[in-house]
Amino acid sequence: MPELRWGLTLPFAGVPLAAHEPLVRRAEAAGYDDLWSGETNGPDGFTPLVLSAAWTERMRLGTGIVNPFTRGPAVLAQHAAALQDASAGRFCLGLGSSSDVIVERWNGVPFVKPLTKVRATVEALRPVFAGERGPGGFKLETPPATPVPIYVAALGDRMLELAGEIADGAILNFLPLSAVPHVVERVRAGETRGGRDVGAGDVVCRFFCIPGEPDEALATARYLFAAYGTVPVYERFFRGLGWGEAIDPMVEAWRSGDRKRALAQAPEELLREVFVMGSPDQQRERLAQFVAAGITTTVLTPLTPPERLPGLIDALALPR
Repeated sequence: MPELRWGLTLPFAGVPLAAHEPLVRRAEAAGYDDLWSGETNGPDGFTPLVLSAAWTERMRLGTGIVNPFTRGPAVLAQHAAALQDASAGRFCLGLGSSSDVIVERWNGVPFVKPLTKVRATVEALRPVFAGERGPGGFKLETPPATPVPIYVAALGDRMLELAGEIADGAILNFLPLSAVPHVVERVRAGETRGGRDVGAGDVVCRFFCIPGEPDEALATARYLFAAYGTVPVYERFFRGLGWGEAIDPMVEAWRSGDRKRALAQAPEELLREVFVMGSPDQQRERLAQFVAAGITTTVLTPLTPPERLPGLIDALALPR
């Protein structure tokens, strides 16, 4: 099994990129192992990592995630090679199909056959990173001096198995605690299918960490979950895990345009399984349960006002 790694999500909510340096340096000093970027409707997935490459010395830097629909394999290869060079070999490329909302509605790119698209992109990138020619004859002017690990973001069983089969790790998001054994099992099944060492792949999971009393933190959790859980790819994910009946009222209210009712209908039992809430000690205790179930890299997303971030970064650091 890979050694446990403790990471944070970039960018920090409410903090301009130009003001990230002291927080990033603080995270490295506190002992965090990784920084993983997000890419939705804020900064792109690469820029925060480029900045962090200059501000850190040992932390692993990963995209969590970028998608192969809105960037072709040649552009992805250029991004990855540049960041691997800039970070002296500390970068890893996290790829995922994203969602129909981001790919098709926002970018006008047809969201079709996501499993096929992810597989084809990973298979196209491997030779390019090795200095060979890829699709259309593309070849990097200077290939990475060290291999670029490729991680695949996954929700459904087939994508989880694909991550195990062809990637160096899997990236999970909005994962209920009770579902961890199942998703890890699917990743390991993919490793078997790919003829790989079972258990060697990294299993990364992003956690939304909300400080304060859990009952008070639920309001924030409801807002996030209603916005994400009603996106078709996430809706299918939760239905596949057996939560369909629980999310039905929320989905119906959201689709009818009644956002207030949708928030109220977010199932509390599921929120308490997905979100990490409470004091720093309570949050670390909860994260330890995810680790015991098979997560090998935790990526914490602290949801707190910017002025409280320094203290929370220190408080959530893994004791060394």
